[in-house]
Amino acid sequence: MNIHEYQAKEILRKYNVTLLKGKVANTPDEAVQAAKEIGGNLWVVKAQIHAGGRGKGGGVKLAKSLDEVKTISQQILGMTLVTHQTGPEGKKVHKIFIEQGCNIAKEYYVACLVDRATGRVAMMASSEGGMDIEEVAEKHPEAIKKVDIDPAVGLSPFQARLLAFQIGMNPDVVNKATKFFTGLYNAFIQTDCSIAEINPLVVTKEGDVIALDAKMNFDSNALYRHPEVVEMRDLTEEEPTEIEASKYDLAFIKLNGTIGCLVNGAGLAMSTLDIIQLHGAYPANFLDVGGGANKEKVTAAFKIILQDPNVKAILVNIFGGIMKCDVIAEGVIAASKEVGLKVPLVVRLEGTNVELGKKLLRESGLNITPADDLTDAAKKVVAAAK
Repeated sequence: MNIHEYQAKEILRKYNVTLLKGKVANTPDEAVQAAKEIGGNLWVVKAQIHAGGRGKGGGVKLAKSLDEVKTISQQILGMTLVTHQTGPEGKKVHKIFIEQGCNIAKEYYVACLVDRATGRVAMMASSEGGMDIEEVAEKHPEAIKKVDIDPAVGLSPFQARLLAFQIGMNPDVVNKATKFFTGLYNAFIQTDCSIAEINPLVVTKEGDVIALDAKMNFDSNALYRHPEVVEMRDLTEEEPTEIEASKYDLAFIKLNGTIGCLVNGAGLAMSTLDIIQLHGAYPANFLDVGGGANKEKVTAAFKIILQDPNVKAILVNIFGGIMKCDVIAEGVIAASKEVGLKVPLVVRLEGTNVELGKKLLRESGLNITPADDLTDAAKKVVAAAK
């Protein structure tokens, strides 16, 4: 689950991470009022969307007067902001964040994330702040420093100081950086984050260490422990079909292809996506109905697939272990009759109750193409879509 910058900063403030004054606004008039309350004579107007690269896309601008705050807010609110992370379709801006300006001396990067290689939380930092970390990794890999954190100990002061020195921070600010890094790590652990990223982290001319931007993503499996985080969910930032799928506890991600996929098991689902592309087409979605799905859940999954106007054919690929093939068949039949199946349907069933499942499909009256194995299924659904 993702949240906005202003929401991430609300969380980080509780962990003594140093931040600037800022207020969220939904209208230009609210933006002006926010700037008045913040005070000063320099503000930053920031588009709030769930994507990086906002500055390059024109979604972050400086304002040196209240009139400029209003003008810039009018420009940004309602715009479709296109960045390298939104794709060409972009995202519409519904909220902006007004933040006080500061005297930047140097920009850095710091983030906490889960390192799958070590099975531990790692803290990464770089002297190349303000840039995409992927670009830094490609062009200046030596600029990225990392410490692996022992879960029994947490981030030690020694590790935090070492990281600060490794990225070239002035000794005068290392103690402040240590406090900052510790707060960031504590926020990451205690809110069950999957990533907590500050880019840029800035050192000001006055010697303060401040988070100028903040990005936090959360482990969806741990959200039951954090109702206050769940309340921050912004449904306007999410794909409507993905919102619908979450109501039924379906693992669904919308993609840009033409072949709808209904599969049980994440590994089999990924293999299905791969083999569709191998045979010359692109999947319209990732959809894992899970091992314990019932008829209603499968029906909902099938209906969600059929909502996509780009879908030209559907592949149902089931290997029944816990998931029974007859349950899948009943769900497919129910959804097809309710919605009205107008695209070709290729079905590959194997495993528990496979013969009963195939019998139900044969007797359903639906136009179904059976497949013997995964390769056969991929070839048939790609041909049907074309």
